[in-house]
Amino acid sequence: MKRIAFYLLSIAIFSACNDRETDLNKDIAVQVSVQEITSKSIEKFISTTGTVNPIKTVAIKSEVAGKYHLQINPATGRQFALGDFVREGTNVIVLEDKEYENNIKIKSLELRLEISQQVSEKQQSLYEKGGVTLSEVKNAEIDLINAKYSYEDALFRLAKLKVKAPFSGIITNLNYYTDNTRVEASSDMLNIMDYSKLHMEINLAEKNMTSIKKGQQVNIINYTIPGDTLNGVLAQLSPAIDSETRSFKAVININNSKLLLRPGMFAKAEIVVAKADSTIVIPKNVILNKQKGNTVFVVNKGLAEERVIEFGLENPNEVQVISGLEKKDRLVVKGFETLRDRSKIKVVK
Repeated sequence: MKRIAFYLLSIAIFSACNDRETDLNKDIAVQVSVQEITSKSIEKFISTTGTVNPIKTVAIKSEVAGKYHLQINPATGRQFALGDFVREGTNVIVLEDKEYENNIKIKSLELRLEISQQVSEKQQSLYEKGGVTLSEVKNAEIDLINAKYSYEDALFRLAKLKVKAPFSGIITNLNYYTDNTRVEASSDMLNIMDYSKLHMEINLAEKNMTSIKKGQQVNIINYTIPGDTLNGVLAQLSPAIDSETRSFKAVININNSKLLLRPGMFAKAEIVVAKADSTIVIPKNVILNKQKGNTVFVVNKGLAEERVIEFGLENPNEVQVISGLEKKDRLVVKGFETLRDRSKIKVVK
């Protein structure tokens, strides 16, 4: 009889301890971090990748033979070198060939042009006074025109001795020749590239054709420029679908005015197909997928309040919330995994 009484007393004590432990657990606050919801913008985009290439690039060869003279870069005070910036029209290399120059006879052609100009003007004056015929005036004009053509052709031929930059850009290749040595016509001289503007050829899936349009904004991202996004625009679209890959081609033009991207680099492109401003946007990683729907937790009077939310626009990292949350709600962003509705919480940094 005493044993039975002791056994019942033990059970009662154990049950009381469990009850006290349960009550204690109810009072334990879960530590969480929160973020006040404010208005911001969100972009829905289609991601792709590709290689960036310059819009302007040229490989220059010598048009005539001559002795090689690499010129001084006025910006550095030394001879032009790889990586130098060169302005349009600047002489980078000059070829010297006295025999070639003499055969052109530029001085005599210049003098002939000057004389033809004087003769033409004199004949015109005499014609107005009745001293010469119209035929004589026209013949003088023909001589003047031919003299101009001959002189301009000579200037054009002389210009071939100078290797000029056809546009402003960076020297990306400069073939080495010993100064004052003779190089032949069609010898490789240098390459110039302007990569302040780039283009990227991409392939997009057939399913995206209806949402892709010329003129759409594109965000360009590369690992070498962390935290910096370049601006691009969808410039060209092919209407044809490749029957094997079920994709179509497009071209993106990129503003690279700070020269952050280099030609040949691999980059990620985010084509913005929709955008919403001044809306509620939250990180995707705080959303719990439950049977009742997509849910998050907010802080309400020291307790966790579970909210079912509806999505609007979304991208890989964020989602627009069109119902279930209000501005200035305090969203739980850390510690939400073990929460339940009405759980006691403690907000920490």
